[in-house]
Amino acid sequence: MSLAATAYGVAAALPSSLPTTENPAADFSDTPWWIALIKAVGIFVYLLVSTLLVIWFERRVIGRMQQRPGPNRNGPFGLLQTLADGMKSMLKEDITPANAEKLIYTAAPLIAATMAFVSFAIIPLGGTVWMFGHHTPLQVTDVPVAVLLVLAVASVGVYGIILAGWSSGSTYPLLGGLRSTAQVISYEIAMGLSLVAIFLYSGSMSTSAIVSAQSSLWYILPAFFSFAVYVITMVGETNRLPFDLAEGEGELTGGFHTEYSSMRFAMFFLGEYVNMFTVSALATTLFLGGWQAPPIISAINDNMFGGAWWGLLWFTAKLWFFMFIFVWLRGSLPRVRYDQFMRFGWKFLIPITLAWVVAVAFIRGAQLGFLGDSKLTFAGRELSVATVVIVSIVAVIALAAAWIWDDRRAARAAADDETPPEEIDPFAGGYPVPPLPGQRLAEPTQSSHRLAASRQPVLTGSTTSSTSSTSSSTAKEEDHG
Repeated sequence: MSLAATAYGVAAALPSSLPTTENPAADFSDTPWWIALIKAVGIFVYLLVSTLLVIWFERRVIGRMQQRPGPNRNGPFGLLQTLADGMKSMLKEDITPANAEKLIYTAAPLIAATMAFVSFAIIPLGGTVWMFGHHTPLQVTDVPVAVLLVLAVASVGVYGIILAGWSSGSTYPLLGGLRSTAQVISYEIAMGLSLVAIFLYSGSMSTSAIVSAQSSLWYILPAFFSFAVYVITMVGETNRLPFDLAEGEGELTGGFHTEYSSMRFAMFFLGEYVNMFTVSALATTLFLGGWQAPPIISAINDNMFGGAWWGLLWFTAKLWFFMFIFVWLRGSLPRVRYDQFMRFGWKFLIPITLAWVVAVAFIRGAQLGFLGDSKLTFAGRELSVATVVIVSIVAVIALAAAWIWDDRRAARAAADDETPPEEIDPFAGGYPVPPLPGQRLAEPTQSSHRLAASRQPVLTGSTTSSTSSTSSSTAKEEDHG
């Protein structure tokens, strides 16, 4: 959250010094508390129904991609299959491991599920509508730092993952929780940096104000690089293929929720899909104009196809576009290796996004006249906006080239390290190790002799005792004979 706070400091300082356009935030002055409660319940039902549909949608789409039908038995086109699976989870036996910390073991899935719902409260699903005699936005609430609220809630949701792995009292869940936590935290940094460009363009962190600022131009065009970084990080943030490294079946079984069953497991399942909707809704709000109609349609007749309730339709269509991307990635890409994924995040995404933020800051400052006639004075010389753009592009390319060179250098170093030594100590690790082809055995070192001697009395004692007992029993038999 320190980087998010830094982003807040950078963007909050801009509106006071830069002449920005008026982007009004949502007006909740005519919204009583009971209408806010109705909207909160409506969003809860909206997300639950969307989760039921997207699970069915994912199975059907991947079934088509893999040349199989997918669910088609329960209900028309298999639409009730997800409901049947939910009922099965409710009726299954709930097993708690004997070594589990029972209170935290139960609280972890609740944290993971509820935090995913909270983030959706600041997402504008539409414009101002007439509801029960009041003019109110199709949004539960909005705050001046609404986007940072989403990042903060996502950070709290990580506690559900790590606590689930630790409280299970098992090795594989603990490793899965640690791996997932490191992954989510790492990609939250790049995600937060990718959103700084949006703050610079809109001059606000309020979601409704950002949507208002995109009335003429969606930010996916000027902030195209931020959009690409955000799409990558939102897949890593939600632990979805090809980045579902917390649930690698080959090495971690089910990961942090291996010991969970019944409704506790279903809560993790629900939280994952609701989190997918949350990051997709944030992408829709920040890059695709939110609930606003596409520019071509709004230019034809904004009143007919861009009205307040129509905005809910446009928002849902954009939301499901990102959900299709999630499903398409799962059905087409294999799981990446964990060290490659972490190196990609720390050594490539974060540095190159920092360079992009600096470039956007220079460009935005020159566009708004903050630097004086679109000029930047540096070392006594005036630089135009084009010069700044060219320098920024060169800097980004240089960072990419440096990352590729570092990756190849690391690969060469790893290849050199894989060369087996010509001479090995068979007792170096405490146990005799046979040599590889082409290797020869070295003379055991003094430490190896001490290690072998420390193990010898145990083995010799047991052998001697068994030998002496055998000899004594034999002597007794001879005496009796």
